[in-house]
Amino acid sequence: MLSDRRATASTSLLSIDYETTGNDSGPAVVLLHGFPYDVRAYDEVAEIVGGAGARVIAPYLRGFGRTHFLDENTLRSGQQAALGQDLIDLLDALDIKRAVVAGYDWGGRAACIAAALFPERVDGLVTGQGYNIQDIAHSDSPSQPEWEKTYWYQYYFHSPRGRRGLEENREALCELLWRDWSPTWPDAAKAFPASAASLHNPDFVDVVIHSYRHRYGLVAGDPRYDELERRLAANPRIGVPTVVLEGGAAGVASASAAEHRDFFTGQYEHRLLPNIGHNLPQEDAETFAHAVLSLLP
Repeated sequence: MLSDRRATASTSLLSIDYETTGNDSGPAVVLLHGFPYDVRAYDEVAEIVGGAGARVIAPYLRGFGRTHFLDENTLRSGQQAALGQDLIDLLDALDIKRAVVAGYDWGGRAACIAAALFPERVDGLVTGQGYNIQDIAHSDSPSQPEWEKTYWYQYYFHSPRGRRGLEENREALCELLWRDWSPTWPDAAKAFPASAASLHNPDFVDVVIHSYRHRYGLVAGDPRYDELERRLAANPRIGVPTVVLEGGAAGVASASAAEHRDFFTGQYEHRLLPNIGHNLPQEDAETFAHAVLSLLP
């Protein structure tokens, strides 16, 4: 199990809780979960990758698990630049010069940001659903109605009612998202309880609400990330070796990852997994793990 070894790493802002397995002297791999998941998504992936000799690290993102802010006055930001910077800060804290980074949802966003803006730190990228960097400047442009209806939770979080709903009903709401986003995965409801405790982090609601409001330009970000956000607004290309995994049965709709091809300028592979939903590593650990292994130096 990935949870055999658990530790913390301190950055300038966070005490990052993480789990690790594999060979401490092997090539580094960082596995990044999304919302509303946690590192349990990577138990089987970590076993395969760690068993192949890699050093596997799975951090709990800000607002999840026992990861916590060092200063009570720090803005509980969930903006994309914060997630990307947290990944780089984690590598620094662990004295890791380069790593393969892999993720989906929020974790895929952090991994894409690191690959785009800090390519000297990234040996390879595995990203769920394609290019995950947000185009905030055009976030008010409507999508297809069939897609829009699957984003209900985002619009819900824009309101005070939605914030209270997440606070008061977090497990029921998040389990619903697990089931809706992975409609072909019969074990979604059964697997959820193992991750539910991570959603009771005291910063969870603040970070999540800020994330879903910032991405639509409804709230300001943390000024410390202004320069990174400026660079991300240019939709930077990703030149590191990349494997894109697309869940063809994901219940939260968007354009096909194939349409993101031009954002990747280096070695590239796109794999469509027709019967897999949003939680890619937990639904198809073998495919996810072998995508990671294909990028190890």
